[in-house]
Amino acid sequence: MNGDEPDFDDLTRRYRGELHVHCYRMLGSYDEAEDHVQEVFLRAWRSRENFQGRSSARTWLYRIATNACLDTLRRDARRATRAPSGTEPSVAVMPWLQPYPDAELAADQPDPETTAVSRETISLAFLAAIQLLPPRQRAVLILRDVLTWPATEVAALIETTVPAVNSALQRAHATLNRRWPRGRLDWAPAIEPDPEQSRLLQRYIAAHEQADPEALIAVLHEDVRLSISPAIGQWAGREQVARALRAGMTTLGRWRLLPTTANGQPALAGYLRRPTDEAFHPFVLSVLHIEYGQLTEITAFEQPSLFPAFGLPTSL
Repeated sequence: MNGDEPDFDDLTRRYRGELHVHCYRMLGSYDEAEDHVQEVFLRAWRSRENFQGRSSARTWLYRIATNACLDTLRRDARRATRAPSGTEPSVAVMPWLQPYPDAELAADQPDPETTAVSRETISLAFLAAIQLLPPRQRAVLILRDVLTWPATEVAALIETTVPAVNSALQRAHATLNRRWPRGRLDWAPAIEPDPEQSRLLQRYIAAHEQADPEALIAVLHEDVRLSISPAIGQWAGREQVARALRAGMTTLGRWRLLPTTANGQPALAGYLRRPTDEAFHPFVLSVLHIEYGQLTEITAFEQPSLFPAFGLPTSL
């Protein structure tokens, strides 16, 4: 770079999307990723005269992004949250976690294998899993396993040694393997919705809009899990989830649902019209995991502020 503004603007357009996804993986929050990408380019602009071209502009920007995220993770006491022993982490105990709109994924994937890895490592299950890792281990895991950077480049980026990078990656793998012995199989979303899944989504929508919780309970897997963020609660098993759905679907008001996608998974935007309202207003984004023709997980985010990021209307 010569420090001239047109070149910097081109750099911003070229790398903003993938840096946003990188910060999202590091932080688990769409809103925080947005803030950090702005910070990355601000830091880059201020230090542009010091860029000597010894690495690519992409590597330089990833170094700034990773260090900005590490700074935040080290400062933020919320990130010390850990799931109780023997349980899996969920949005209910990690209230900063947010869904990511598929439409914004920086996804020019050259081959099916790369596409599969991208889907797995943007899934909510993977995001929740890596929140268990200390900040540097998380950074190493993302740079090595997700972005497939050589250990030498990762070591240079985070200013450490290759043996230290390899050790951090080994410890990260050990932590994840203890909780998920099957590895990717435990957090990979379904490849593509098939007709049966599409029918299930329509049943989900109809059940809400017709205030018929029993219709939705009928498609729950025996081991279904429900988590509602921020910090509202989590339920495991059909019996517990059924009680939560009976209360939430029939006591708050009337529902309208719109289909969308998040984190490579089917999702539904729930609009609620309370008795005193004239319109349906944004209320909850629910990300679904479907297996065996049944709902195995519902991850709900009562965060209406996220609706614009998904291109959803402000009312119905």
